[in-house]
Amino acid sequence: MPIVVFYQDLLQQAHPSWRPFLEFEFKKDYFQELLRKINSINSTIPIYPPSSLWFKAFEFFPMEECKVVILGQDPYHGPGQAHGLAFSVPTGMAFPPSLRNIFKELHADLNIPAPFSGDLSPWAKQGVLLLNASLSVEDGKAGAHLNWGWETFTDALIEYLANSQKSIVFILWGKYAQGKKKFIPAEKHFILEGVHPSPLSAHRGFFGSKPFSQANQFLEKQGSKAIQWQVDF
Repeated sequence: MPIVVFYQDLLQQAHPSWRPFLEFEFKKDYFQELLRKINSINSTIPIYPPSSLWFKAFEFFPMEECKVVILGQDPYHGPGQAHGLAFSVPTGMAFPPSLRNIFKELHADLNIPAPFSGDLSPWAKQGVLLLNASLSVEDGKAGAHLNWGWETFTDALIEYLANSQKSIVFILWGKYAQGKKKFIPAEKHFILEGVHPSPLSAHRGFFGSKPFSQANQFLEKQGSKAIQWQVDF
């Protein structure tokens, strides 16, 4: 039997302020085709995260309170890891290598020790949008749903945010994320481009880049409250 996902169910996952934008995109042909592709997958093939968590990143704050966007590529493709927030894992799950390196840089930047939990919901609750360019993946297949339509959706979202919201910090780690730079007016926003935190690249410039303190300095200059980057409170 195929997996069945309806866009109306996805819409309910988000804070009401995001829903007009989401509904506008969901009704477009590319998104309907994306759902057709996903719905054609046999239910014996695990998809991460479950569709009930695809839009978790949009549930924590109103769109107008978005302060920071951290962009990843696609969800973790191991069982139990992905839960709808880029780079985040549920409490109790071992830290994937990229997240471990993020916490190393957090400690070096702001002297915040590595937390017990890899759940980054405390960041999301402060207006940090933890967004993957693709919002679903198949078990053991990194990038399985890239070029299925998710990028069209996230391109539209970033462009919408960049042109309709107050100044935002966009943290673009890796070449894939940096490809979104063309949608962001540099004169209005603070764009932090950097090496991906993956062990394959982190030593080529991610470590020592101080993204967290730089983001807070920009926010404070704009009169916004800084992000408390500590995960365990």
